[in-house]
Amino acid sequence: MIQQNRATRIATYCLLCIFSVAFFLPFYWLLSTSLKTESQVFRIPPVWFPHPLKWSNYTDGLTFVPFFTYLRNTLVICVGNVVGALLSCSLVAYGLAIIPWKGRDFVFFLILSTMMLPYQVVMVPLFTVFTKLGWIDTFLPLIVPAFFGNAFLIFLLRQFFMSIPKDLTEAARIDGCAEIQIYRRVILPLSKPAMATVALFSFMGAWNDYLGPLIYLFDQGKYTLSLGLAMFSSQYGSYWGMLMAVSTVVTLPIIILFFFTQRTFIQGITMTGLKA
Repeated sequence: MIQQNRATRIATYCLLCIFSVAFFLPFYWLLSTSLKTESQVFRIPPVWFPHPLKWSNYTDGLTFVPFFTYLRNTLVICVGNVVGALLSCSLVAYGLAIIPWKGRDFVFFLILSTMMLPYQVVMVPLFTVFTKLGWIDTFLPLIVPAFFGNAFLIFLLRQFFMSIPKDLTEAARIDGCAEIQIYRRVILPLSKPAMATVALFSFMGAWNDYLGPLIYLFDQGKYTLSLGLAMFSSQYGSYWGMLMAVSTVVTLPIIILFFFTQRTFIQGITMTGLKA
């Protein structure tokens, strides 16, 4: 039995190592290409270990576009999305999970059904609305929608809230707490893993968003990092070394953020499935 368990453990570790290599390979290719000369990028056979290392791709790439301006714009949009998602999604999820009222399951079904609508369906109507509001070429179309909730994030928070014992909320009601007090003093302190997961999803979505800034932003001084990366490619060619170098710099914050928050993130994801 012990030998069988050991063999199973070894096989599991080997399988995990194979999958890890498969997932790590694209990032290594991105990192190695960022240190190649232009002649080495498309060389056959591929150059896996570039020599000499062209570190100037990083300095040239960060000065080719106003990188730090784009970084500031991206952070403003990301912070706005995180704040909007935490406020709106947690309040809606609280109403669907904690407050008993007739028809809440049907409303929850309607909210989930919006996930079947692709962004392309609402893209033109939203652009028309934002044009009439005078929000085009501002950050508002990229931030304000986050304050109206996200179906997937509402689903995550609702499932987590439903795993919290009802005795806690009922005891708070008996003590005379209003719903907003229960939400603030009981539910939120117990929901830190789920809230952190929502914040991470929202931040990553805004950080990687390309289509939204492409539609609503015209002034290059308001571009985000995703639009800045597109400036390394043109009809006359692409600066692959600099593009991969800046792409590496843009990717690293997400990897570092997940590395330091992975325990909370995984805990928040797993806890959402405890109760249907």
